[in-house]
Amino acid sequence: RSQGLRVRRRSRGAAAPPPARGAPEGAELLAVIGATVPTGFEQTAAEEVQEKLGSASRISKDRGKIYFEVPARSLPQVHRLRSVDNLFVVVQEFKEYQFKENKEDALKDLEDLVKKLPWTGPLKVWELNNSLKKKKTKRKKHNLQSPASREKLSDGGEEGGADQNNTDEQEDCAQNTVDVEPTGGQDTENPQGVPSRNGVEEEEDNEQSDVKAEARASSESGTEAGEALAGEGEAKVLRFRVTCNRAGDKHSFTSNEAARDFGGAVQEHFQWKADMTNFDVEVLLNIHSNEVVVGIALTEESLHRRNITHFGPTTLRSTLAYGMLRLCDPQPTDIIVDPMCGTGAIPIEGAAEWPYCYHIAGDNSPQAVKRAANNICSLLRKNESKDSSPASGVPLDVIQWDICNLPLRTGSVDIVVTDMPFGKRIGSKKKNWDLYPACLMEMGRICTPGTGRAVLLTQDKKCFAKALSRVGHIWRRAQTVWVNVGGLHAAVYLLRRTWESAEQRRSFW
Repeated sequence: RSQGLRVRRRSRGAAAPPPARGAPEGAELLAVIGATVPTGFEQTAAEEVQEKLGSASRISKDRGKIYFEVPARSLPQVHRLRSVDNLFVVVQEFKEYQFKENKEDALKDLEDLVKKLPWTGPLKVWELNNSLKKKKTKRKKHNLQSPASREKLSDGGEEGGADQNNTDEQEDCAQNTVDVEPTGGQDTENPQGVPSRNGVEEEEDNEQSDVKAEARASSESGTEAGEALAGEGEAKVLRFRVTCNRAGDKHSFTSNEAARDFGGAVQEHFQWKADMTNFDVEVLLNIHSNEVVVGIALTEESLHRRNITHFGPTTLRSTLAYGMLRLCDPQPTDIIVDPMCGTGAIPIEGAAEWPYCYHIAGDNSPQAVKRAANNICSLLRKNESKDSSPASGVPLDVIQWDICNLPLRTGSVDIVVTDMPFGKRIGSKKKNWDLYPACLMEMGRICTPGTGRAVLLTQDKKCFAKALSRVGHIWRRAQTVWVNVGGLHAAVYLLRRTWESAEQRRSFW
């Protein structure tokens, strides 16, 4: 039963705002946008959408997603949201889809669904989004001529290293063959989510999930002719793939089978050409229990990579950094410190979004400080090319220091925001038992009594709870947000500074 969440147009007779580009004259093209966000920060993303776009959001039952409606002309602003990882336009949503128990019948229903879906509006939104991407790409190519940009290309190869929060696994790489069968007999258990090529992530907590799957490609050469959606009026056969993410254990089919059969029907309907790697259109088939959402991807690469060019072993997603910063509600003139900054994701995000605060980043590792400094330089170059004028700088400094002995005056800092070592890729669980209470004590010393706050991310929750109980005289826990970080069940803690002096040493110390 369709819930009617789709792109729609207002009739000519209705009083409407001026037409959006790409919409017929006299009509306003509206789009229902789906956005994947860091799990646990759905409400934060909804608040940002309301604040910047004036649209109310609906948080999906399937964690890590929100939906909101905007005019298609607002797409540039949608891409500038700080809390969303990936975007797609919703073709149609079914909240109570009735799957047949028999596998063949269930897959046949999915095939038949393709012809009934309202594709026209979403494809217009995809076209408009594509034209925006082309303009952006042209600007990028122009900027690559500068020596600074060439330097960025030559020394930015650290992304290949382990990224704690972005485990992109390429699992659907089969090429055009007839009736591609699943490569494995069973679905893959993947609690950290299922990233697609464009980074769409499904956060699934302890539920069986399916890896991405391929669309079936026809062997007939007759599919070379298709409808033209782009480019100088010349006919162009679009290349596509279907990505299916499935969660829940009541389905008789795998995600591979659903994507294969649904993709075959898409190909037959549009006469597009299937291509798993070099595609123009990515059709998304998201199945969560009895909820089905069909969409078209609007992002090729996750938006969380916006600020980081030099990656370390535990680089934090910019979207998660934004959520953490927003949690502590920065005010103009606040001094914000990240004492364990790593590659600088949190302070760089802070400097970009809250330029009226002063941000200080520090780490005990010289390599981390160097990466953070390089990322700050990249941000400056990006700002310079954007404004076509000399960059005025960012309110951010980076320092090498000892977390347990910070070179900052007592009570001089308003906010501390940091990603604490989990004890897996950096440090160890054993070391955390001494490090965490020492960190919390030193953070308490530099924070302003009564008004200071801290937002801390850790997966070592047991150790953190023990450390917090030991320094309970200076920190009070105000809020906990449970998040998924690269498949690890972690927590973000909002702490508030008490009025008590941090220099009072307790007997345990």
